[in-house]
Amino acid sequence: MRAVDLITKKRDGGELSSAEIEWFVRGFTAGDVPDYQAAALAMALYFRGMNSRETTDLTLAMANSGEKLDLSAAVSGTTVDKHSTGGVGDKTTLVVAPTVSACGAPVGKMSGRGLGHSGGTLDKLEAIPGFSSEVTAKQFHEQLREIGIVLAGQSAELAPADGKLYALRDVTGTVACVPLIASSIMSKKIAGGAQAIVLDVKTGNGAFTPTVASTRELAQLMVAIGKRSERRTVALISDMNQTLGSAVGNALELAEALDTLRGGGPPDFRAHCLLLAGQMLRLAGIAEDAAAGQRMAGKALADGSALAKFRALVAAQGGDVAYVDKPKKLPSATLTQSVEAEDDGFLARMEAIHIGRAAMMLGAGRARKGDPIDQSVGIVVHRKVGARVRAGGALFTIHANDADTLSRARREALRGVEITTEKAAALPLSYGVIE
Repeated sequence: MRAVDLITKKRDGGELSSAEIEWFVRGFTAGDVPDYQAAALAMALYFRGMNSRETTDLTLAMANSGEKLDLSAAVSGTTVDKHSTGGVGDKTTLVVAPTVSACGAPVGKMSGRGLGHSGGTLDKLEAIPGFSSEVTAKQFHEQLREIGIVLAGQSAELAPADGKLYALRDVTGTVACVPLIASSIMSKKIAGGAQAIVLDVKTGNGAFTPTVASTRELAQLMVAIGKRSERRTVALISDMNQTLGSAVGNALELAEALDTLRGGGPPDFRAHCLLLAGQMLRLAGIAEDAAAGQRMAGKALADGSALAKFRALVAAQGGDVAYVDKPKKLPSATLTQSVEAEDDGFLARMEAIHIGRAAMMLGAGRARKGDPIDQSVGIVVHRKVGARVRAGGALFTIHANDADTLSRARREALRGVEITTEKAAALPLSYGVIE
């Protein structure tokens, strides 16, 4: 085979065979297919797309391009994982993973670092001194067996073809390709070894797919890949037109997650966590249905077992549990400024994309892989879309370490705010479930 033949075949609208896809992934991983030809194929896929069979073949080929974890060797029950396509204020893993584990379902999850609006799950966890996301395969299995939960960094040995291809897509304008997004996500999930997967697929101005229709297309494709790959898979389509919960920024989000684990937390964030936990417990066979799973998860939050499981996770991975017991010890910014409404009315917009960009300006996110993260900075949003606001009432509070950056972040966040005299409709939390 020749790479150029695959490129022209897809450029002209043809369908790639399983053998051709396997050959390409194997050659690209080994360095036999050069970057310029892989980039050309990615562009052809961007315009021509892939069908479900092709996308599944690409997913499995990338999953098989490196090491794969077999979590069935570590625990007897069904291991379950969740994945979010990313959002502003999305700290759900910090609550959902220990809650589900506390209910009896093993959670072995490989998480990533943030790129863009805010930090990733690992960035938030590393606000706890000593916490290490570097876990060997042996440690992963042992910890999963002993305490039923692991939150580790993505190993470079897992799905290396995806890592190489994503790096090319990021600099060639081909990130926004639904089959490539789906195969990228699912190849890592499959290589990670979980037998059941719950996907939290975000839609809206703060998400990668801005419309419900495009988000549903992505969700349906990932669920189809899961089915073809013999993984029990379900997807929730959730709103990301405004922040999830209140806090945006690593230590701020960790503190909010700990508040939720103690039975508090913002109502929308708590409700979303329960939705995800309910589905995870259903797929794991712990709960009869999602509603029963939600009740179990709610009980774990109420009785302290979810918080205890999070504490055990932090201790197992070297973190100082004093920061779990006393969240006020977490990093805090030197400057805070409350941004207030100028008029009476109703909040019609508080766009997640602008809040996220403002948090990134403050240092809560990274523009390039490897950029440093400031754990202490961020934004706390005090009002949701549809809420009544009064002149002088706080809309959000900025946490910063530099006055000039604070001023720029304030202007960026306010770009997404609109207050109207007519009552605005509240935004839904979810747009449905796909399985």
